Amino acid sequence: MALLVHLKTIRDLRGKGDRIAKVTFRGLSLYTHVLENCEDEARFDETFRWPIASRVDENEMLEVQVFNYSKVFTNRVIGTFKMVLQKVAEEGQLEVTDTLIDDNNTAIRTTITIYIKYTTMDGTVGVWSDGEFLDIPGDPEGTFQFETDSLLSGHSQGSGVSPGRSIHGIPTFRKAGKGVFSAMKLGKTKSSKDDHKKDEPAILDMEDLNRKAMRLGGVGGLDPDCISLASVTAVTTNVSNKRSKPDIKMEPSSGRPVDYQISITVVEARQLVGLNMDPVVCVEIGDDKKYTSMKESTNCPYYNEYFVFDFHVPPDVMFDKILKLSVIHSKNLLRSGTLVGTFKLDVGTVYSQPEHQFYHKWATLSDPDDITAGCKGYIKCDIAVVGKGDNIKTPHKANETDEDDIEGNLLLPEGVPLERQWARFYVKIYRAEGLPKMNTSIMANVKKAFIGENRDLVDPYVQVLFAGQRGKTSVQKSSYEPIWNEQVVFTEMFPPLCKRMKVQIRDSDKVNDVAIGTHFIDLRKIANDGDKGFLPTMGPAWVNMYGSTRQYTLMDEHQDLNEGLGEGVSFRARLLISVAVEILDTTSTEIVSSTEVQVEPVSNISESVTGKIEEFFLFGSFLEATMIDRKIGDKPISFEVTIGNYGNQIDGVSKPSAAKKKKKEGGGGGESDEEESELIQQNSSEDEADDDGDLVSVSSSPPMKPVITDRNYFHLPYFEKKPCIYIKSWWQDQRRRLYNSNIMDKIADKLEEGLNDVQEIIKTETAYPERRLRGVLEELSTGCNRFVTLANKDQNQAGRTKLDKERLKSCMREMESMGQQAKLIRSQVKRNTVRDKLKMVQNFLHRLRFLADEPQHSIPDVFVWMMSNNKRIAYARIPSKDILYSIVDEETGKDCGKVKAVFLRLPGKKGFGPAGWTVQAKMEMYLWLGLNKQRKDFLSGLPNGFEENKAPRTGSCLQSLPPISLVYNMKQVFQLRAHMYQARSLFAADSSGLSDPFARVFFSTHSQVTEVLSETLCPTWDQLLVFDDVELFGEAGELRDDPPIIVVEVYDQDTVGKAEFIGRTFAKPITKMCDEHYGPPRFPPQLEYYQIYRGNSTAGDLLAAFELLQIGQGGRAELPAINGPTDSDRGPILPVPMGIRPVLSRYRIEVLFWGLRDLKRVNLAQVDRPRVDIECAGRGVQSAPIVNFKKNPNFSTLVKWFEVDLPENELLHPPLNIRVVDCRAFGRYTLVGSHAVTSLRRFIYSPPDKTQNNWASTARLMNGYMVLTNGGSQSRPSSPYSRTLPRTLSHPTGDVIVNMDANPSVRKMDTVVKLDASSDAVIKVDVNEEAKEEKKKKKKKKKGEVEEDDETDERMLDWWSKYFASIETLMEILRAQEAALAEAEEREEQEIAAEGADIKPDDLPVKGSKGKEKSRDKSRNKDKKKSHHAGEGTEKRPSRPKVNELLVYNKELEAEYDNFEDWLHTFNLYRGKAGDDDEAALDDDRIVGRFKGSMCMYKLPLSEEFTREAGFDPNMGMFQSIPHNDPINVLVRVFVVRATDLHPADVNGKADPYVVIKLGKSELKDKENYISKQLNPVFGKAFDMEATFPMESMLTVSVYDWDLVGTDDLIGETKIDLENRYYSKHRATCGIANNYSVHGYNMWRDPMKPSQILAKLCKEGKLDGPHYGPGGRVKVANRIFMGATEIEDETGLKKQTDEHLALTVLKHWEEIPRVGCKLIPEHVETRPLLHPEKPGIEQGRIEMWVDMFPMDMPAPGPAIDISPRKPKKYELRVVIWNTDEVILEDDDYFTGEKSSDIFVRGWLKGQQEDKQDTDVHYHSLTGEGNFNWRFVFPFDYLIAEEKIVISKKESMFSWDETEYKIPARLTLQVWDADHFSADDFLGAIELDLNRFPRGAKTAKQCSIGMVQNEAELTCISIFKQKRVKGWWPFVARDENDEMELTGKVEAELHLMSAEEAEKSPVGLGRNEPDPLEKPNRPDTSLMWFVNPLKSIRYFIWHNYRWLILKALGLLLLLLLLGLFLYSFPGYLVKKMLGA
Repeated sequence: MALLVHLKTIRDLRGKGDRIAKVTFRGLSLYTHVLENCEDEARFDETFRWPIASRVDENEMLEVQVFNYSKVFTNRVIGTFKMVLQKVAEEGQLEVTDTLIDDNNTAIRTTITIYIKYTTMDGTVGVWSDGEFLDIPGDPEGTFQFETDSLLSGHSQGSGVSPGRSIHGIPTFRKAGKGVFSAMKLGKTKSSKDDHKKDEPAILDMEDLNRKAMRLGGVGGLDPDCISLASVTAVTTNVSNKRSKPDIKMEPSSGRPVDYQISITVVEARQLVGLNMDPVVCVEIGDDKKYTSMKESTNCPYYNEYFVFDFHVPPDVMFDKILKLSVIHSKNLLRSGTLVGTFKLDVGTVYSQPEHQFYHKWATLSDPDDITAGCKGYIKCDIAVVGKGDNIKTPHKANETDEDDIEGNLLLPEGVPLERQWARFYVKIYRAEGLPKMNTSIMANVKKAFIGENRDLVDPYVQVLFAGQRGKTSVQKSSYEPIWNEQVVFTEMFPPLCKRMKVQIRDSDKVNDVAIGTHFIDLRKIANDGDKGFLPTMGPAWVNMYGSTRQYTLMDEHQDLNEGLGEGVSFRARLLISVAVEILDTTSTEIVSSTEVQVEPVSNISESVTGKIEEFFLFGSFLEATMIDRKIGDKPISFEVTIGNYGNQIDGVSKPSAAKKKKKEGGGGGESDEEESELIQQNSSEDEADDDGDLVSVSSSPPMKPVITDRNYFHLPYFEKKPCIYIKSWWQDQRRRLYNSNIMDKIADKLEEGLNDVQEIIKTETAYPERRLRGVLEELSTGCNRFVTLANKDQNQAGRTKLDKERLKSCMREMESMGQQAKLIRSQVKRNTVRDKLKMVQNFLHRLRFLADEPQHSIPDVFVWMMSNNKRIAYARIPSKDILYSIVDEETGKDCGKVKAVFLRLPGKKGFGPAGWTVQAKMEMYLWLGLNKQRKDFLSGLPNGFEENKAPRTGSCLQSLPPISLVYNMKQVFQLRAHMYQARSLFAADSSGLSDPFARVFFSTHSQVTEVLSETLCPTWDQLLVFDDVELFGEAGELRDDPPIIVVEVYDQDTVGKAEFIGRTFAKPITKMCDEHYGPPRFPPQLEYYQIYRGNSTAGDLLAAFELLQIGQGGRAELPAINGPTDSDRGPILPVPMGIRPVLSRYRIEVLFWGLRDLKRVNLAQVDRPRVDIECAGRGVQSAPIVNFKKNPNFSTLVKWFEVDLPENELLHPPLNIRVVDCRAFGRYTLVGSHAVTSLRRFIYSPPDKTQNNWASTARLMNGYMVLTNGGSQSRPSSPYSRTLPRTLSHPTGDVIVNMDANPSVRKMDTVVKLDASSDAVIKVDVNEEAKEEKKKKKKKKKGEVEEDDETDERMLDWWSKYFASIETLMEILRAQEAALAEAEEREEQEIAAEGADIKPDDLPVKGSKGKEKSRDKSRNKDKKKSHHAGEGTEKRPSRPKVNELLVYNKELEAEYDNFEDWLHTFNLYRGKAGDDDEAALDDDRIVGRFKGSMCMYKLPLSEEFTREAGFDPNMGMFQSIPHNDPINVLVRVFVVRATDLHPADVNGKADPYVVIKLGKSELKDKENYISKQLNPVFGKAFDMEATFPMESMLTVSVYDWDLVGTDDLIGETKIDLENRYYSKHRATCGIANNYSVHGYNMWRDPMKPSQILAKLCKEGKLDGPHYGPGGRVKVANRIFMGATEIEDETGLKKQTDEHLALTVLKHWEEIPRVGCKLIPEHVETRPLLHPEKPGIEQGRIEMWVDMFPMDMPAPGPAIDISPRKPKKYELRVVIWNTDEVILEDDDYFTGEKSSDIFVRGWLKGQQEDKQDTDVHYHSLTGEGNFNWRFVFPFDYLIAEEKIVISKKESMFSWDETEYKIPARLTLQVWDADHFSADDFLGAIELDLNRFPRGAKTAKQCSIGMVQNEAELTCISIFKQKRVKGWWPFVARDENDEMELTGKVEAELHLMSAEEAEKSPVGLGRNEPDPLEKPNRPDTSLMWFVNPLKSIRYFIWHNYRWLILKALGLLLLLLLLGLFLYSFPGYLVKKMLGA
């Protein structure tokens, strides 16, 4: 099919000029040639032709645009002509003359004449002659150009842009008829010789970039945004056209087991359905089950039990495991209990949550056996899934405000509706094809002998697993092509919380069934939950299954692959399935209420449903096969290509009878082995009866013996002659699916490349990342729009499923919105927002990759196998979509018709680990897959210059036969120069922790090695490898643009055995042809970094450059000379020549040697005299040896320096190596360990710029553009001089006054004002505002209410008050931060709006006191956790007592203060082989010690000013004013507050933790104070130890589990380096409190007062001050601070003091210029506990802090008391007065009277065994009961935590009592007493004693609303009210699960402390003392026995008197009637006889 357009003339043009026209159809634009100087008429007379694959739709458009052509500027549109092709589609041809329209859609005078012809297909292959498309009339040179707005070129250019529009897209100038030229190659076109001047190296120097941008911009009007900086990891050179990028990550990552830990806390359950139950919660993951304890007779049990499950499985297996929570009622040893309800989700859902966890969420229970029942209750739980290396931040747990809002906290992922409905999931299984043999042939032959028929050797059935349930179809006996037509139906909640459905074909076997193949259906990919979304639907579609190779072996080593683990290495079968979901209406009656899986038959579906069957053609050519592993190099090797079962010769399925028939029908079944292989071996001409005449598939290359390349690898000698393969196969034509994926994949690839560039630019801090990001977004939005236009075609193709249609719609929507968002974000990209926007764009990338993954397969993947000796050795799997052809370039697969480097690897588990890193073979392959009828272009992408060599054929032969080999007659000779400069951060491959690396470079069939450098991880080879006479086949121009890739492998040389592989990388050389000039800008090439990979992990970087130089007629003499340095001491080794090696400058590196720590033994000997050697770029310095490591591990000489020549470019700086050697006797040295500092950047010193008086500039210099947030949270480790700079920036001359309030805990906001003026500025914070607020509040209170005592008495407060108040603040801050983030986004939107109006963002209206400081101080808010959400918080907060607070960090202190490396850095020393990322050997195990010190490097000469400063010590160099490192004695005080979430250590799922503290040799064990059976123990202990730094500086705090028998187990430990803390400028010795007080709970802890500390700091920092002035002022440097000056002592006397002032300065020390940094406040840090055996997985957390006091100073006071608060003893007295309206349960025997024998039961939660009952009120007829009964509940209560503390033995075998903390809840129940049967439960109420509704005054006012609308009612706390009386409702659930009122109780609650209770004791029930009077009950209660008559009167008369009267009346009537009837006859006779 083709569309021809003949453009004749365009008339009535205005003016005179050059004209050009562009004709566009289906997104492909073709250009006319330029008509020069034409006046009013332009006669083009050109014909354009579009070959098309799908019919022309009548709505399609043809567009012609006419331009005025300009060489310099962009072309200007004159007019446009658009036309709908309806008429053409109907009639086939048409001639049109019409006017053009201009940009505003108005007609202009200019007319166009055009002739259109549409030819449809006539069915044969070679209908178009190649010339027809190229001979364009009136085009003498044959140079026509075309332009696209394709994704590939990324920019829409005007057509006549002169060369060099962008680095990629160079316009085409090409003679017609050279080979086959496909006009479909869009965008990445070739460049002609004259463009080479413009060609650039791919990584651009930044200075160049702007020049180039200017140049390019000048020519083509190009925005510098669009310049691509090729990413460093990618293969970089001009973007190629015929070769595609190789994939560098070799190893398959899935399928390898990893450690996971799942921790689940079951907190409590609520609203369980059922009466008086004893619930147990069962937690089940996969097959593991764990149970909680049983709670008796309650519907809302409280457990708070913690379970941990450990797994070691592959991620896929882990995430598919189902986690099931179920509640079971009354389970015990004898019976399994009844199931109340279950909740299930898969582990993957939890893992995909933020922080991998659900925290305090309510899981909804439902009954799997009755789906109509609704919710069965809720379980509150925490679930967390931790993989290796994940750290989970647990939200802070100090005092949980009860999340009683169940609906708002359901355990569901974001976006899942709260009400989930039941749904049916229908999985229909129709049939399968192409199954492999699953039995041995021996068995088959035996059977054949007996039965006499040949049976298929497989008995398949399908098994579907979903949400923990499994369904199976029937077994189809012996069938390779089974037909089932069955559906498996699951009933599950929708949306399901299980992501994947697993569909498996299995082979039924008597012994054990095995999987044939597995396919996972991801429900997220076949559904869309948006507003316009759709329910999961799929198919009917074929899914392809891959797994192990097809030959049957009894023990298949790759069986895992068939189970779906790892990448399948061979096609196994394909299965036709469909999935549908139907939401159930659970109210309807005929619904099946069980969730059992059902299997039902379904009707067959027709062949055509899955699409029309088409004939596909796969062509491949092997251009090169190198790097063949030497183990297989001795036998001949061939390569086999298969697609499905086609082409598979060894183990395809044997089925001769069906094969031909099947082919005719076009089925995709097996092919005949015998026939196939015979045909191939003879290459014979046996005609298969086929439409195509006589095309036999040739699927493997002829065997060939490999030739040696070097000691490791062989290659096959494919020199001139390249073997080819071709296969015909039949598949359903579902290319559209793949096309859409391809378009999206290409957009995503482009985006990813762009994002890598942006990150690279940010990382290297060059040029303008924001420009590149804008360019990337521009490309993305054009790409998205392009998708929308392209994807809309072929709507009505056969076989489109519902999913296809819905998916297309949703993809179009997504892409459209993504395009718009990209445009929007592009407008917002600013220098300062690049990082945030980058994150957003990264989300686009994930979205795109997700969308591009097509869930419905069509054509199976292609496998390339290397065969040796008829065995399969290694394989590569190539997705069919990557090589699929389409005439629209964007739809073509990325490797279709391109030469791709393919690396073959070992199958299955063999490919894990080291075996997977070595290449089995490297192939250069060309592949093309498309419809057979589109076959004509299948060779067009090959390098030119070949002749086809076809199979010799007899008989009539079509010209269209594919070649069986290609013979290249053009060959070019090159010289390759590999400039191997250096490598860094290599992998440690030897036991010394170093490697002996050398590099091997492979190019084509050649290889060379560099020299071996011993013992280094950062070798500088500085070596030029020259490969002479490299022969490459193909056309010179193509080789220039598209050289083959170079593979560089780095090895570690071992003295014995084989060299060990370290890693590999790829590169492309820059090519110079012999007629090109060797000079800038392309030559000499620049050094670039290439990332080295080892498997999937990175293993270092290589710095190298590669150039490929063509050798012309003149031989090598003409090549540029190699001008190396003159020194020839390296013998034959050539160094990297000048011009390529970097330019060097002189640097001085000063090294601070402080000390060595924790050195481990070397070869069993202890290290005694260590020395540190520092080396960089061949120069270095040695420290003085440490004389006796045991006695003093510090160095005697602190600072040494050396000079070295380093590259000017910082990015090229070599690493600095630190090595520690031990000096042994007799001059021997042994290496202890080493460390490589890869980046010296952070140690570069840049002097302060004296010309600028502004500190900001220096900051920028020092921290390399790091954004200065604040001193504290990121004190930068630049050099000792880059002291963190003040946040308030000011001129040193002006004084700045800061006024502080007396009570900072109330400060609204850390007010910061940016001061740039030289004047005095005063910052005031109003102190009194809060006080005014308070007064107002108090006035407002109603007079009747009791004034709640807010002002807590000082004496009551203790350290814990402070702690809990701080935690509350922390929670508030976290909430405020969320709010602030939301606000920041809002502000950003404002800015965007403001942009249009040209307002500076700073002038925006500032809300409240949030202004600029808000955005600057986000991080500071974290530090000063005091900010009461910007002034608003104070109004909102319930007024809390003013408690002085401390800071609770929810992480380690080091994380907050940059490891305290402000001037002293710690370098870990490594030894031993590095483990690979999957093995247990982590880097931590390789650490053999630590070196402490620092570096400072600077360019020479340094300015004089520095050395002239006063007090400059030349010996210390740049390290002035650092303390001396002599040993020092310190008192260390460790405070351990508590631990949370400990890993259970005992069988019962609990632990008995105690603390152990180790420091040096001393160890403190707190074993006797272990806390029984607790996972959240409160220790509250302080430990004092004395230590001598540096010998004892590592503090270990461990938590152990106490065991009665055996040794105690370690639960987890944390290590703290005290020395760094001690010496840090942040002053981490003793935290600075918020307030200074001399007594009470907030007493000053430090022996130095604030004024002394301040004086010391000023002296050390050489600052002027402090000067205390009158009026509460103090001046330090040029800052003036203000504050209070009075203090109260114990007696309440006020004294004058300067301490508050000094403290104010200390709290704002980071604002002091030059020396300021954040000082550490009084704090508690939260540290993770780790276990050495489970590295990286948290075992709990511990809250603690450390104080240190030097012993030569005055001793500190005693440690503050933080021992846990003792619970206070209370007594709760509950008087039950009366009940009313209690439902009546019993029927009277005699009277049928409804009555109840009421009694009330009560207990405090957790003390069920101490429950108390009232007496029974018998026979209440009205539901009224009178009791006057008293319950007394003594309990221990923690006020701060609002919990009751219970200590009890868990069982009779328990050694000691366990302490439980549970919420204070009183449960009251009403019961009906029965004499013989069990009592009946009627109703209950649970009152939370801290917040329960006030009782109603009368029974009438008491309603069920008091329970249901608890949130709206005013709640009271018994702890505040002490005494309360009223009516409360009893409730229970009826059959429909509705709450109903079952009675009311009048009760009085009275709370007393134990002391008060002792003073006024009371009796239980109605006993003495203080007895209650007897209730006045109606006297019916015991009457039956005493006075029956009276009771009859009472009961019967009282109730039935009318009934009795009526009955008596009726009786009289009846009597009368009876008498009448009796006497009537006699009387009548008398009358008659007249007697």
